[in-house]
Amino acid sequence: MKHTSNLELFKYWNKLRGARLAPDRSEIDPGEIRKVLGDTFVFEADGHGNFPFRIAGTRLCALFGRELKGESFVNLWHQSGQTTVRELIAAVMEEKVGLVAKVTGTTANSSLLAVNLEMMLLPLAYNLRPDARVLGALAPMGAPYWLGAKAMGPLSLGTFRHIGPVIDQFVAPRLTAGATRQKHGLTVHIGGRTE
Repeated sequence: MKHTSNLELFKYWNKLRGARLAPDRSEIDPGEIRKVLGDTFVFEADGHGNFPFRIAGTRLCALFGRELKGESFVNLWHQSGQTTVRELIAAVMEEKVGLVAKVTGTTANSSLLAVNLEMMLLPLAYNLRPDARVLGALAPMGAPYWLGAKAMGPLSLGTFRHIGPVIDQFVAPRLTAGATRQKHGLTVHIGGRTE
């Protein structure tokens, strides 16, 4: 995570969840995240794979030049990437892991005017339904001259990684030093096959 909005939102979500996999939707206090509210959103699982926005921040709506409440989160993406976005949302909801992704946005009528964004998706529980909501943020990494003057068109997904308690418990494998000896400037590593 690089954007300050995502860092602050993740810190708040992590504090709320405690030892649980995800905090409950009712625990979110907008006053606690007021500095990043403009970049945040909440969407819900509607059973049709559209994931309509329940709440969308003012800066996010300004990026797209319209109110996003009730609109499909998936429809913000290029049609070629919508299946991947649905699969990533399913992983966030089912596995209770967060996601941070690089995103590219262009204006609706010119792919030459592009901006790099960072997106974060975090699972929320709601009314005992563990897969009902996702809390997220989408913020530009820079401010090109046209941002705010022209509406953002379809988004493209870049690299992404999962974050959260389930991911944190796995220890990455490490290389260990093997037995070595040097002979005339050549390093010989002892090991290999024992046949």
